[in-house]
Amino acid sequence: MRKIILLLLLGLPLISVAQQTLSLEDCYALANKNYPLSKQNSLLQQKSNLDTEALNKGKLPKIDLNAQATYQSDVTALPISLPNVTVTPPNKDQYRATLDFNQLLYNGGLIDANTKIKEAQTKLQQQQVEVSLYQLKTRINQLYFSTLLLQERASLLLAKDEQLDSKIKEVKVGVKYGAILPASEKVLEAEKLKIKQQLTEIQFDKKTALKSLSTLTYSTIDEKAILVKPETVTNSNTTNNRPELKLFDLQNEQINLSKSLISKNNLPKVNAFGQAGYGNPGLNMLDNSFQTFYVVGVKANWNVFDWNKSKTEQQALTVSEAIVSTEKETFELNTNLQLQEMENEIMKTETVITTDSEIIALRDYVVKSSDAQLKNGVITASEYLVELTNLFEAKTNEKLHQISLALAKANYQVVKGY
Repeated sequence: MRKIILLLLLGLPLISVAQQTLSLEDCYALANKNYPLSKQNSLLQQKSNLDTEALNKGKLPKIDLNAQATYQSDVTALPISLPNVTVTPPNKDQYRATLDFNQLLYNGGLIDANTKIKEAQTKLQQQQVEVSLYQLKTRINQLYFSTLLLQERASLLLAKDEQLDSKIKEVKVGVKYGAILPASEKVLEAEKLKIKQQLTEIQFDKKTALKSLSTLTYSTIDEKAILVKPETVTNSNTTNNRPELKLFDLQNEQINLSKSLISKNNLPKVNAFGQAGYGNPGLNMLDNSFQTFYVVGVKANWNVFDWNKSKTEQQALTVSEAIVSTEKETFELNTNLQLQEMENEIMKTETVITTDSEIIALRDYVVKSSDAQLKNGVITASEYLVELTNLFEAKTNEKLHQISLALAKANYQVVKGY
């Protein structure tokens, strides 16, 4: 039996090393890495690169191959006859194949403006992904600290169980010599069974909580994992670093780029073009034979009047900009109100914690006094258990308050954007 106990004791360090330890920052990192939405950032960047590449193709020459064969009911003919001149009218069946070339020379930077808008849209969409991922932190906090509280409760119950083991040994001696009633031992053993029940409940509750945390972080967390209590300190910096604020800024940036695009739409556009072909007739309509031909030139287009369409679109974008500004202002206001409430909650919990140690010290004194009384048969085991339970209830309350404070501080940091 002693050999078995010795082997178990030697194996404890190995077991503790094998156990997975998990911090709150680990959970944040796992969610950012594994959550399906996080994959969108690279996909959005790929899409943006392809869109930009497609837009830049507009700067390259366009080459079209066209062919047609027609038959028409009538053709052009001279209404008069000239002496000694025979003018053969074109054939009613005509054939033509052409290679058309078109090269953009100037469009006021329209392609570059569209490229910048595409890039701004990608940044905006990627920031929306960041906002969604950031919002997971509050849910992670809730699950993490709930599990941490279960872990602390289990630790306290194990300490209480050890204390009861020691007390049962003393009671057995007292019963043997008639100083303590035999029923006292049964009372303490019943309490041990109650602790065993509570530990079983905690074990299953922790397993469920860790499973939810695994699902949320898209990772495998061992049900025996040890959670590390974070040393959370509220940041005194008044700057709000929430990703939503950057999202509002990117929305305004996109609106400004859209305004620039509208102004470029009305600038002149210049293209060089050319056409090389083979057909019957060619450019000479009076020559009924297959001929090669070509045409080259430059074409300019300028929409000098658009019935104030551009002006109206600019005004609509200005209104959109004002809407974004009001949304940002509202978000900052609500965030500040939330932070004020959380600061008050933190201060309240810190004040409550200051009295926990005093309560525990008093309860511990009472338990020691009850312990001596139980040994001398002055009180029963039930009366001793009441005081012992009160002591561990005070210790549990202290752990609850400490974890509630850590949760409040972690949520405060999330709301503030750190």
